[in-house]
Amino acid sequence: MGHWLYRNIVEPGKLPLLLALAAFVLTFVVTRVITRLIRAGRGPFGNVKAGGLHIHHVVPGIILTVLGGFGAVASGRHGFGAAVFAIVFGVGAGLVLDEFALILHLDDVYWTEQGRKSVEVVVLTAALVGLVLSGFAPFGVNDLSQEELQDRGGVIATVAVNFVFALAVLSKGKTKTALFSVIVPLVGLIGLVRLARPGSPWARRFYRRRPRARARAVLRAYRHDRRWSGPSRRVQDWIGGKPDPGPGPESNRSR
Repeated sequence: MGHWLYRNIVEPGKLPLLLALAAFVLTFVVTRVITRLIRAGRGPFGNVKAGGLHIHHVVPGIILTVLGGFGAVASGRHGFGAAVFAIVFGVGAGLVLDEFALILHLDDVYWTEQGRKSVEVVVLTAALVGLVLSGFAPFGVNDLSQEELQDRGGVIATVAVNFVFALAVLSKGKTKTALFSVIVPLVGLIGLVRLARPGSPWARRFYRRRPRARARAVLRAYRHDRRWSGPSRRVQDWIGGKPDPGPGPESNRSR
């Protein structure tokens, strides 16, 4: 195990990335546990306030992210400093993305339906970083031979083509598929040949005069959402906690 870790993680300079990912996931898990205890009125934890102002944990998260990011850039990929700054960055990113929905909506939507976006972004971020850590290079450059890697034009062309694929999939309203296609180009190809989601830029542009395609897109999106909404909600509830049933603004503050 130690030999594998050295050859695949330490030697290629991926140890800071591994430490950042571990710190990111652990920070998110610990933060969610604490906020759920605060919400339930259990344990010694409570909201942080200064002069009556509720200090969200995104604030220290931004500070740690800035410190860790600049420190990591200055320290390189090897050494003790790189490892420390990677952990600091991972902790800060975990705190920030845990409240991603608050930044997106500019409102305290932590325990609402809109707050589920934070869980989605955290899970997606961890998955993408995990793919990079496991050996997938962006845009499929890792699939090129040594001769192709020496040909700078071939690398640039590969990056450009896959980037266009990712943009096309994104225009079809498939955000997650587009993000994963950056790492695994085959995912983007699958998303490209399938129907776009209704209301997406692709659907508005190419399905405007194709009522049959528009109807098929609506039906497929409905079936997909109905099939996966239940399991997705249960997983999100298990990870981040159930949202408040009531729409009242005061229910959002109980953290």
